[in-house]
Amino acid sequence: MDCAQDSGACAVIRSILARTTDKWSILIVKSLGRGSHRFSELRRAIDGISQRMLTLTLRNLERDGLVLRTVTPTTPPRVDYELTTLGESLWTLTEAFGQWAMSNRPEIESARARFDARLDADL
Repeated sequence: MDCAQDSGACAVIRSILARTTDKWSILIVKSLGRGSHRFSELRRAIDGISQRMLTLTLRNLERDGLVLRTVTPTTPPRVDYELTTLGESLWTLTEAFGQWAMSNRPEIESARARFDARLDADL
């Protein structure tokens, strides 16, 4: 896609990529790829996420059609989250990206060490 020819489409793509590639969205999609979860289960599964950030991110993923929120009318109400078909397609991509990171971890860690050593030598 040439953004010079279709800046409107590029703006939409940028907003979609910003939403789907932020760390919390990726971690939520990764967790939901294993099956439906309640809010509290997601919060326990995702280290460091606040209740507010989990709520906002789930709401945005639901708005984008990636997550389905189901409320069961019990006392207290039970709320479950699961990936939609669209969300599952994103999960496939995040799993591939995660596999790439794991496969290339030694090389990346070596590159970081070389870079850091070079910076330390310059100081």
